[in-house]
Amino acid sequence: MNHSEVVSIFITETAGAPMRLVSEVKAVSGKGLEGDRYFDGDGTFSGKSGPDREVTLIELEAVKALERDYQLFVDPGDTRRNIVTKGIALNHLVGKEFKVGQALLRGIKLCEPCGHMEKLSKAGAKQGLI
Repeated sequence: MNHSEVVSIFITETAGAPMRLVSEVKAVSGKGLEGDRYFDGDGTFSGKSGPDREVTLIELEAVKALERDYQLFVDPGDTRRNIVTKGIALNHLVGKEFKVGQALLRGIKLCEPCGHMEKLSKAGAKQGLI
């Protein structure tokens, strides 16, 4: 039996702005999360084509490992990912369809941390999350 859960949901209206915690959000096929920067094509990487920027996820376990292994505390929202999960190996969902709440998602590719995320959070976060 799978005991996975959504821990938190984050969006931001503008590229580079702090992520905002929300209790719920509407997912729109082909667009992403309503109210998020990528929904209207305003994200830092919006110029790249494809559906791989509609929704991004990160495991809470990865954020906690960053603190444990590197003594680096990063708030889950500072990872710039939309959905923080617990109890599910997200890497195993690449190439598969899965549900988050009422939304049916497809794992397209790994969402590796980037220098932009590190610039907006803390030095060392990128390497620690890789």
